[in-house]
Amino acid sequence: MAIQNYYKKGSSTGVLLIHGCGGTPVELQYVANGLHDKGFTVYCPKLSGHGTSDEDLQNSNWKEWYQSACEAYEFMTSKCDRVIVGGLSAGALIALMLARDYPVTGAILFAPCFKLNGWAMPSYSRILQFVRPWMIHLNIMIPERMPYGLKDDRVRNMVLNNMTSEDQSKSGSLYTPLRTIANFSQMSHQIRNDLELINTPTLIFHPRNDDIADISNSYEIISAINGDTELVVLDDSYHIITLDKQKRLVVEKSADFICNVEMISEMKKRKVNNVRQIFS
Repeated sequence: MAIQNYYKKGSSTGVLLIHGCGGTPVELQYVANGLHDKGFTVYCPKLSGHGTSDEDLQNSNWKEWYQSACEAYEFMTSKCDRVIVGGLSAGALIALMLARDYPVTGAILFAPCFKLNGWAMPSYSRILQFVRPWMIHLNIMIPERMPYGLKDDRVRNMVLNNMTSEDQSKSGSLYTPLRTIANFSQMSHQIRNDLELINTPTLIFHPRNDDIADISNSYEIISAINGDTELVVLDDSYHIITLDKQKRLVVEKSADFICNVEMISEMKKRKVNNVRQIFS
C-alpha cells in the first residue's frame, strides 16, 4: 500500500515539510503533528517516485522531486496567507530551492545534507557527490548502514521492522538505488551554486554527531546564504532528528521560529498597508 500525502488544517500560517531522499512523509509526521498542535496548518507531501517501490524510486529524478515540492507549495499558498518551508536531509535542499524560487516566509532545515560524510558512512561515500545519473548503467543498490540515522534504540527497531516487512512504504527500504543517489548529488550541486541567492530567514538543526551528514553541511549553508540564520546543535541525536531523541526540542524550537517570522511578516504587511493609506 503506497504512503499518501499528510495534511492537517490549522491557521493561516502553513508549514510545508519535505521528506528525505528515499524516505516518506512519515519521517516528518511527528514534527507535523507537533506544529499542528501549536495551531499551524501542516503538509507533508510524498515526492515523485517515493513511497511505493524501489523501481519507482530508481526511475524518478531530482527534477520530478522538486516539481512535487513546487506543486505542494502552490497548494499551500491556496490555503494559507504565508508559508514556511522545511525539509529533512535531502528534503532540506529542496526547501532551499523553494526559498530560492518563491517568496517563502521562512525555512527550517533538519540535518541538511550536501555530502554523505557522516561518521558511519563508508569511505566510498565521499566520491558519490561526483556521480551523475548519466553515469549509471546498472541497477545497483546501496545498503543503508547502522545506526540508520537513529540514536533512539526503540525508534530504530520500529523503523527497521517496517523496512524489513513486506510493506516498506512507511519507512522506505534498506537499500537505495545508486541512480537515486546520483540524482541527489546532481540536485545538491545545483542548489549549492545558488545559496547566495537565498535571503530567507532560516533555522537550521544539525546533530553534532551526525552519522550520515557531518555538521559541516550546515556550516556551508550559514556561510553562503544572505538571510538571517540560526543554528541549533543537537547533542543527543543522529541524522533523522525528526524521529530521534530530541524531536520534542525540534518541535518547540521550530514553533518559536515560526511565531517569530509570522510576527515579522505581519508587521511588514501592516507597514505596507499604512504606506498605501498615506499615499491613497
